Amino acid sequence: MNLAPYTKYLKCEPPLLGHIPWLTRLPDRWQVIPSKRLFVHRKERAREGDIQLSATQAYGVIPQAEFERLVGRKVVRITHNLEKRAHVEPDDFVISMRSFQGGLERAWARGCIRSSYVVLEPTPQAHVGYFAHLFKCADYISALQATSDFIRDGQDLNFGNFSLVDLPLPPKEEQEKIARFLDRESFRIKKFIRNKRRLIELLREQKQNIINQAVTRGLDPNVKLQPSGVEWIGDIPAHWDFRRVKYLCRNVNKQTSEKGSDEVYIALEYVEGWTGQISLPDEDVSFVSQVKRFEAGDILFGKLRPYLAKVARPENRGVCVGEFLVLRPSRDKLVAEFLEQKLRSRDVIDIINSSTFGAKMPRADWAFIGNLMIAYPPLGEQREILGYIQKRSAETDQAITRAEREIELIREYYTRLISDVVTGQVDVRGMEVPDVTEEKRQVLDYSPEEAEDLVDDEAAAEVAQ
Repeated sequence: MNLAPYTKYLKCEPPLLGHIPWLTRLPDRWQVIPSKRLFVHRKERAREGDIQLSATQAYGVIPQAEFERLVGRKVVRITHNLEKRAHVEPDDFVISMRSFQGGLERAWARGCIRSSYVVLEPTPQAHVGYFAHLFKCADYISALQATSDFIRDGQDLNFGNFSLVDLPLPPKEEQEKIARFLDRESFRIKKFIRNKRRLIELLREQKQNIINQAVTRGLDPNVKLQPSGVEWIGDIPAHWDFRRVKYLCRNVNKQTSEKGSDEVYIALEYVEGWTGQISLPDEDVSFVSQVKRFEAGDILFGKLRPYLAKVARPENRGVCVGEFLVLRPSRDKLVAEFLEQKLRSRDVIDIINSSTFGAKMPRADWAFIGNLMIAYPPLGEQREILGYIQKRSAETDQAITRAEREIELIREYYTRLISDVVTGQVDVRGMEVPDVTEEKRQVLDYSPEEAEDLVDDEAAAEVAQ
């Protein structure tokens, strides 16, 4: 290989004044190199025929078509000023708008990306696999964050920020060994997380099946059934009644622009789908648009993308965004919690979702929901069903919590492992480490929903809903 074009980057110098000190302890055989001597700022504009790439923390820099396949959603294409975008080569690194949160992104394909991103071309001294792990190291990200006191969410980093953080440089063979070791550990850990996610998904599906069966057929497997006369409902217990939703609860639409000091504010993102769990932010939230008032025990039904099943019953009074229906049950016919479980059951969510309008932002309409027929048992049986659901759900929830905790612990271990290995605190030179195949590198520990949240590129930021 002809190294002449790179000779000016190969000279090793002590860290420059003003650089961010983060490499406090390294093996004697390692060096500390100014980052701009290991990576060149690639300033080339898009070439003719370049495909559009998306920068993601979950997958690195990949073709938009590949991102669509992984996440299962369409991406809004950018069609103007493509010639001004930045050209990217495989194994380049991209400084994206979220790099100060999640590190630099490795490019897996040739193409182009938005011009505000900084593209880094590695020099021959830098083993791409080693630096791919180092740039995701928590200690490195902290050092990157310290390059400026004005960096905040949504603001781009630049080459100047990158240049302020010096980099460790092990011998080339050791870089390769570290890369192979962390590739293998990454595969093993991500496979573990993926399997735990599948277990959680199965447990949640099992829980929904239990709830759906209980609120549609009751607890007695030998109960006498009769046709409901409604196709999507089918047969129901003979002693159950059924009415339209609008006769079982009231759609409350009390608008306000103020929130009392003793009230809570609930947005769609605060409600977990299919569970009804509400997670309120620690800080107080301000809003400028009109919101709806609700009382403790009212049912909030998320009409935007109803397939997400964002149905909750707050314990405190407050206000919510207009994308919720505020439903107040008739206490003489229904236990409020039973109606909540009924509206969140799979059969009801499916039929409501089939009625939505709007391709990108599908919404359900109260006119349809209000006229929906639902079956329900006497009040005493409703309470029995709720007790059964609570007991069975508690068992499933404990298993889910254990699996989620195991994922959290293994991620903490992996974060520490990367930091220790890429800074030489753990010596892997004597370990026998097989190469990890490309297929194994594709094993990821993100769900599609999480991956969508980790997209940086403007071309993928607006994902068609």
